[in-house]
Amino acid sequence: MDQLLAASDPANALSQVALLSTHLTFHEDHVRCSEFGLLHSYSLAHQEAIQSSRLLGYFILFATQTSLPTTFLADGLVSYFNKKMERERKETIHKLPAPHLSIYVNIPARKEVCYERLGCFKDGLPWTGILSGHLTGLPWSPEEINTRFLLYTIHNRNAPQEISAVNYSTIQASYFRTNKMTRINIPGWKTDGKWQRDMCNVLLQAEDVNCVNVDWINGSLEYVHAVNNLRVVGAEVAYFIDILVTKFGYSPSQVHLIGHSLGAHVAGDAGSRTPGLGRITGLDPAGPYFHDTPKEVRLDPSDAKFVDIIHTNAARFLFELGAGTINACGHLDFYPNGGKYMPGCDDLLTPLFKFDFSAYKKEVTSFFDCNHARSHRFYAESILNPDAFIAYPCRSYESFKAGNCFHCPEEGCPTMGHFADRFHLKNMKDDRPYYFLNTGTLSPFARWRHKLSVKLSGNNVTQGSVFLRVGGTTGKTGELEIASRKLKPGMTYTKLIDTDVNVGNITSIEFVWKEYSFGYSQNKLGAKMVIDISGKYGYESTFCSQDTVDPDIAQILTPCSSQIQF
Repeated sequence: MDQLLAASDPANALSQVALLSTHLTFHEDHVRCSEFGLLHSYSLAHQEAIQSSRLLGYFILFATQTSLPTTFLADGLVSYFNKKMERERKETIHKLPAPHLSIYVNIPARKEVCYERLGCFKDGLPWTGILSGHLTGLPWSPEEINTRFLLYTIHNRNAPQEISAVNYSTIQASYFRTNKMTRINIPGWKTDGKWQRDMCNVLLQAEDVNCVNVDWINGSLEYVHAVNNLRVVGAEVAYFIDILVTKFGYSPSQVHLIGHSLGAHVAGDAGSRTPGLGRITGLDPAGPYFHDTPKEVRLDPSDAKFVDIIHTNAARFLFELGAGTINACGHLDFYPNGGKYMPGCDDLLTPLFKFDFSAYKKEVTSFFDCNHARSHRFYAESILNPDAFIAYPCRSYESFKAGNCFHCPEEGCPTMGHFADRFHLKNMKDDRPYYFLNTGTLSPFARWRHKLSVKLSGNNVTQGSVFLRVGGTTGKTGELEIASRKLKPGMTYTKLIDTDVNVGNITSIEFVWKEYSFGYSQNKLGAKMVIDISGKYGYESTFCSQDTVDPDIAQILTPCSSQIQF
């Protein structure tokens, strides 16, 4: 491997990697090398070829050490070359003159399969991608996939009833009620259904609905098979809704599809087949093989009247270790904590670049489960907290962190999760803003954003930290650090704070400071004025005091008179 990665001749280096990949045999849980995408046409400049050989060498090593499916990992490498090849690509063959490297490949003829009730499915465009077409095939039959629909209601919270659109008398005999809204939870790749059961449990605490969990585990055990099979599952979901409409007079506007990972694209496929579908929520829609694909392939705003997305692991897999799509694909796209990595989830980037692969054997699966799964955990928490997860329109997470998008604009801010549909979306164009917010590291995850400013009074400049406690009509925060190190009387210190308590209307503010020196101190500081601006409405609360206090002694502020200025 060292000789391979150090190869100076790009054509030779890549050919050695290809040769290596054809001779290596992995455990069935690893991705087979025939799935790497090496037989596609690459047109690479000299340095790019060297880089590709190194990336692919690292890629093979990473795959064998982590026991993750290589078909899942390969998307990062495939996506890397996608744009480089796009301009130069021809329909059936690709070749460029020296010093470029050329590999020839023939694209197989398109095929089609048709299933009663569900229609026909092709393996051609748009499902055949530019580089990953060799992985695209025809979906399995409905019988092989065996899509099931499990109904939970307030009458059977713990024991689901299996209902079927094929035998719709099962729907008639169940607790399904046509005067109730229907929320359908759709899982992604290789799931055990736990998050769906948890979701129904929370939903039924908050509302009287038909909660349906889709089970397509037979067709989703391998990622590539799941990518191909999701079209059949989407058609099954659409058929289920059609039976509700045609046999029971149910309105599709009363149906809400909630899909996680590949399940989000299943929901999109079902929505594209269902005119008038009410809502789709995409919980970190899957990225591998869906980055930058046509809207016919992935979840898209046209798939329902309202589409909202929660991105929690939105990054290219190979280069940024992400399982979610980087593309905005809803009317509202939420990016908690920037949408890539969630606080409280383990960092795998550092040991990766140190080539500490032994650290991956147990942690790598939990890494993706953590970041990728936070989307449905956030949604579940939002069901019982209608005022939580306020998200702010902004062009980037960096701009949001800098405070450039504080507070909510005149039209207000949406709340991420269950109550996102309460937001009146005026802009239906393609240049809609992204929505950002921060969360906590552990449940409860919701945070409420405040902008706090403190003007200090005192007798001396000193070293220490300044804290505030903010109380309101619905709660009180703990100590919030506003400033540290050099503290200078007369200076104003401002900080954006995400509190773990929704305090409501501000009724009290306490000031306390801690000095870094350990000996006796004669220094005194106080908060001459504190201004709190709430993120949701931009309400401004001003509190004042003329006192100064010793370290670790609380100072109680009172509402300022209108004459006092900051």
